[in-house]
Amino acid sequence: MDRNVTTTDDVLALMDGLFAPGADRWTAGGAAWWDDFYADRSKPVPFFVDKPDENLDAYLRQGLITPGRALELGCGPGRNALHLASLGFDVDAVDLSPGALAWARERAEEAGARDIRFHRGDAFALTAAGAALDGPYDLIYDSGCFHHLPPHRRISYLALLERCLAPGGHFALTCFAAGEGGMGSELPDAELYRAGGLQGGLAYSPEALRQIFSGLTEIELRRMNDEGPQAPLFGESFLWTALFRAPARK
Repeated sequence: MDRNVTTTDDVLALMDGLFAPGADRWTAGGAAWWDDFYADRSKPVPFFVDKPDENLDAYLRQGLITPGRALELGCGPGRNALHLASLGFDVDAVDLSPGALAWARERAEEAGARDIRFHRGDAFALTAAGAALDGPYDLIYDSGCFHHLPPHRRISYLALLERCLAPGGHFALTCFAAGEGGMGSELPDAELYRAGGLQGGLAYSPEALRQIFSGLTEIELRRMNDEGPQAPLFGESFLWTALFRAPARK
């Protein structure tokens, strides 16, 4: 008989087990699914391209963010991490998948990128208090990680931002957009637990994002611009892009 749920972390771990393994897992148990996903690099997956997000490029060109220490969550093959490093950021990039990180390291070597470190593992564990990546970071960037988290792990995500984002630092996000032209599951949170899966990723409304990140100041929230295959930037309009700023003092 197990009666070992005594902390918030115990509750979160218990709820993790309500979801199917594989793509619905954001811990080490999901690495094999993502490795298989990245195995064929020739697949027509939009974000396999070696291009940075158009919103990230815009934030930099407009001076909304400036070089500093950066953390990327769910970096995949490293396209945004490499872009940040090329512009003077000191970058830590995290992903579950050894296959994705192998690809990212190859790209970094080809580009001669030195101010970037790739880390494999659970972002929540790697950024825990006292861990190597616990901050503070001037920029935390997430292009497609947040929408793969189950609802209860928003608690962990907000705690990560609170712990790791420097006072006055910026948090930037791209995630699935709800509504016409969007992508991702629009099932209510409670229904996801009954279904036992995330249906490939969760769609968010702008109102939901504003509520979830209400402790931060919104700088911009919009649909990502569509960028054609010949464009130098990545952009798909089924995604939201958002930029928030942390309070100047915690």
